[in-house]
Amino acid sequence: MKISYNWLSDYLKTSLSPESIGELLTDIGLELEGLETVESIKGGLRDIVIGQVLTCEKHPNADKLSVTTVDAGQGTPLHIVCGAPNVAAGQKVLVALVGAKVYGKDGLSFEINKGNIRGEVSEGMLCAEDELGLGNSHEGLLILPDETKVGTLAAEYFNVTTDYVFEIGLTPNRSDATNHIGVARDLYAALKFRSIDNTASFCTPDVVEDVSIADNKSLHIEVENTAACPRYSGIMIESITVGESPDWLKTRLLAIDQRPINNVVDITNYILHETGQPLHAFDADKIVENTIKVKNLPDGTAFTTLDGIERKLSANDLMICDGDSAPMCMAGVFGGQHSGVSDATKRIFLESACFNASSIRKTSTAHNLRTDAARCFEKGSDPDATVFALKRAIYLFRKYTDAVILGPITDIFPTPIERRKVKVRFHRINSLIGTEISQQNIRTILQLLDMQVVAEDKESLTITIPNNKTDVWREVDVIEEIFRIYGLNEIPTDSRLSFSYNSRQYPDPTTVKSDIAKLLSGIGLNEIMSVSLTQSSYFEKGFNIPREKLVFINNTGNVHLDIMRPTLLVSGIEALSYNINRQQHNQQNNYRFFEFGRKYIKEDDQILEKDQLAIFMVGQRWPENWNIADKSKLGFGDIKAVVEYILNKTGISGYQETVLTDEHLTAGLMLHRGPQVLARIGKLKATVCKTFDIKQEIWAAVIEWHEILKLTGKQAVHATELNKFPSVRRDLALIIEKNIKFSDIAKIANKAGKPLLKELMLFDVYENAKQIGETKKSYAVSFIFEQTNGTLKDEEVEQLMQKIRKSCEEQLGAFIRH
Repeated sequence: MKISYNWLSDYLKTSLSPESIGELLTDIGLELEGLETVESIKGGLRDIVIGQVLTCEKHPNADKLSVTTVDAGQGTPLHIVCGAPNVAAGQKVLVALVGAKVYGKDGLSFEINKGNIRGEVSEGMLCAEDELGLGNSHEGLLILPDETKVGTLAAEYFNVTTDYVFEIGLTPNRSDATNHIGVARDLYAALKFRSIDNTASFCTPDVVEDVSIADNKSLHIEVENTAACPRYSGIMIESITVGESPDWLKTRLLAIDQRPINNVVDITNYILHETGQPLHAFDADKIVENTIKVKNLPDGTAFTTLDGIERKLSANDLMICDGDSAPMCMAGVFGGQHSGVSDATKRIFLESACFNASSIRKTSTAHNLRTDAARCFEKGSDPDATVFALKRAIYLFRKYTDAVILGPITDIFPTPIERRKVKVRFHRINSLIGTEISQQNIRTILQLLDMQVVAEDKESLTITIPNNKTDVWREVDVIEEIFRIYGLNEIPTDSRLSFSYNSRQYPDPTTVKSDIAKLLSGIGLNEIMSVSLTQSSYFEKGFNIPREKLVFINNTGNVHLDIMRPTLLVSGIEALSYNINRQQHNQQNNYRFFEFGRKYIKEDDQILEKDQLAIFMVGQRWPENWNIADKSKLGFGDIKAVVEYILNKTGISGYQETVLTDEHLTAGLMLHRGPQVLARIGKLKATVCKTFDIKQEIWAAVIEWHEILKLTGKQAVHATELNKFPSVRRDLALIIEKNIKFSDIAKIANKAGKPLLKELMLFDVYENAKQIGETKKSYAVSFIFEQTNGTLKDEEVEQLMQKIRKSCEEQLGAFIRH
């Protein structure tokens, strides 16, 4: 949020510098993220002065240039070469002296240097209005009136103002500080209580008080949804002259990056940033039946907004409608194309309302309309500000649009919102803040914050909370307000140094995680980090996780992200979808991601949080290169190798492999130790990929990291000498039933091949209904035999191979394929 120092000074009179104000803002909870100097004319017209052309002659070596002498108030006339067609002796003009920086309308600058132009010395530049940001004309020099004094600084002549703009990182709870008056009031409280500036004063802007509050007799208002709109105020204004705003108003808006449009729109924007109360102006002649209805419309109703886009409304969207219930405006969010103010507007109905924060947030995010008004309303608007903002608007409309106020003000407020009452205990204040604050100081701070004491005793105060502080509900909230103004730096620090020793788990989980992350990065995977929030709609389509297991949250920040992720898979798939669908034109479809994170799942009315490590691989095995002939794609073996690499590095062995029956993965394995699941590896199901608009095969693995940490460091590390005797390999092609897994063969072979069988590997799978039968398949398996005390003899290996073959035939019904 941007706050102008000059604008702030309208309400807060203080001698503090902008830098000191910036420090104080951070100290009272309005963190300063930046301080920028802003000038009403870029560059501030520094080193630009008023001069008079004394002589003007044609350049001897250039037809379109003139050689002039100019009195710029420097004592000695300047020689300046000028290319303007209208330059002539006697003119009062703007002169950029040597060293001046000239900013054009494009915002770019160049420095004026003394030089030689076609053989003639030039000691400055005579300027057109567009060369100084004073206008758009480039037809010739800007000629000033004859009475203009030579040597006058251009900055003084054009009344250039310098402002300082604070960039505040406004937190969602500070609904009271969304505007200049709110920030000024907060600063004033700190300045007065801390005696930083005892001369400081605070005032509110001028308003019109002679407008009674009663039922409007010229416009009929119906508020059908009072929960979403507890207060609706407005007034009719006519005889408006729509035109350009005064310079001071445009300067204020430009300082905080608000583009001036016309006096009507600019006044409403000005009041929004001044008071925090959004206003909306309707062309009164376009309101059918002279009636406004505040209501919800049926789901799917079409509505064209100011930007010309037709949007489909939700039944939850609160709308401002006319007498025919035709939508004119998304309440508190965005206006309609056909009801807004134009240059032809003569009568307006000016709306000032209080809307429910949650309702506005949902509409704003659903339609992706993040307007300034919506940002104010969604933090919680002050119902007490609606009429004040209208009175301020009436004052400005009368002054700058020649408006006639029809009045009186309409104010629909069926259930007045009373100030909340909170009881605050003195001992609790001192306990939480950590120092003794006198009761008198507590009362002073509360008074400065407009928190009125309505009851008190020796131990506590009961106070009322202003309605603009929508986050202050509890005792601890009031204590936080007191602490902000009292000052963090006022809390005494203990001169003693103390520390405590905490034992750490071995091995340290953070170290293990960091080491594995480095290893994965070293083999070509990129780490991603995602938010823990995701959309429940994903799990109604592609993922097959029951709704009752999902952990729902009330996320007013983004209504689409309504659950905590139940699996780390979803975060990685979102990242893949984003990258794949935005990099297709670059033919970049090779990705290897990994992410450490936490999953959230509901089981037996408890919310479980467990750490996972997810791995994703998609695309080609090798990068495209003239020297690499292999164009194969990544597959199951590639991602399984990564998982086994992680398990090996964490010292985990002795796990089983089972064919995967997972909600999201197919064609894969589950690695486990009994019921203890370590990892799931496989290919993402087509339904999941379709949900995320992914057309490629994605291989993924989810490692239950919390289980890995339980086992890491529990198994002893054994070192063995490298075998100096050669190994022997034998291959075997077994024809078996299709339902038999390789793990069944491995289990039998490892038992029968003891103690010399060290390794076996499946290197080919063959199926052919005509040659080996429809229900059969062939596994080609390699066996590696070793012994450490001598070279193996063929007879020993053959005996073991016969034993393995016989065991497979008897237990699996296998036979040898020749």
